[in-house]
Amino acid sequence: MTDLRVGVVGVGVMGADHAERVVRRTAGARLVAVCDADRGRAEALAARLAPVESPGIRVVDDPLDLIAADDVDAVILASPGFAHAEQLFACLEQGKPVLCEKPLTMDAASALEVVEAEHKGGRQLIQVGFMRRFDPEYAALKELLDSGELGRPLLLHNVHRNKSVAPAFRSEMIVRDSMVHEVDVARWLFGAEITRITVHTPKPTSLVGDGVLDPQLAVFELANGAMADVEVFVNFQVGYEVRCEAVAERGSATIGLGSGVLTRAGGQWGGAMPADFRVRFEQAYDIEVQRWVDATVRGEIDGPSAWDGYAAAAVCEAGLESLQTGRPAEVVIADRGTVLG
Repeated sequence: MTDLRVGVVGVGVMGADHAERVVRRTAGARLVAVCDADRGRAEALAARLAPVESPGIRVVDDPLDLIAADDVDAVILASPGFAHAEQLFACLEQGKPVLCEKPLTMDAASALEVVEAEHKGGRQLIQVGFMRRFDPEYAALKELLDSGELGRPLLLHNVHRNKSVAPAFRSEMIVRDSMVHEVDVARWLFGAEITRITVHTPKPTSLVGDGVLDPQLAVFELANGAMADVEVFVNFQVGYEVRCEAVAERGSATIGLGSGVLTRAGGQWGGAMPADFRVRFEQAYDIEVQRWVDATVRGEIDGPSAWDGYAAAAVCEAGLESLQTGRPAEVVIADRGTVLG
């Protein structure tokens, strides 16, 4: 069987990480092309990966040319969110399976158009990069909740902290680019849509610029009566920390406690905290991409769908409304049965 020929659009932090993953840690796949608005960055990545591991990586200037290329079987989109809609429509037009990093698109309306276009084509081609579903701890929590051992899930508590972000990372990006992960986690773990979101903003940390509301505390209300909350703090300074506790009728379960090596020395005890998401979720990304490749070869997807990306976009859109008004915002989401038949 020949390897799946993969092209990567956008080779910033996440895209470069995926490109290296395809080359060095993914079976049955071969990186054949990369594209980035910064051609020098793409050339440097291709040169670094090509000499030994993956000779013949092309650098393509136009992402639409990469998507249409005859030697590209499937695409990983790690470009900026504002470019996703055009690039996703191109993938659908070309019949190319695509792993799209979040967000699916920048707003619910365009995300729904993507869902409708994919459905009209008659085949699921889009998988969205909500990698937490592939993390072994999150997967184990999902299995536990689905087993019914703890009874009906009632509450979900989430903590999502980054050591720091770029100064250009504004308040709305905390909702759309960070909190979106907990949006998907809540929908996935509880198996229900989020119907209302309230975003609270305490006095911000002194370490951010004027007008940036960090941290944020959001409350989700779900259609099945469950509730979830999430603290997102993207300038935490200490390190990258993601925790999740599910509370059910007969018990609770917590993941993300940092169960690595615990040291006791010099009158202190503790352990290391990951510097960023690539360290904490490295295994999740590896599993995600490998399963995407395997499913693509079978003509399927094996993970969050375009609908999941649309639903998350709808929740985040309501979250931005709540962020601006300080009041709860209803989530407006299309009827799935009507859209998908």
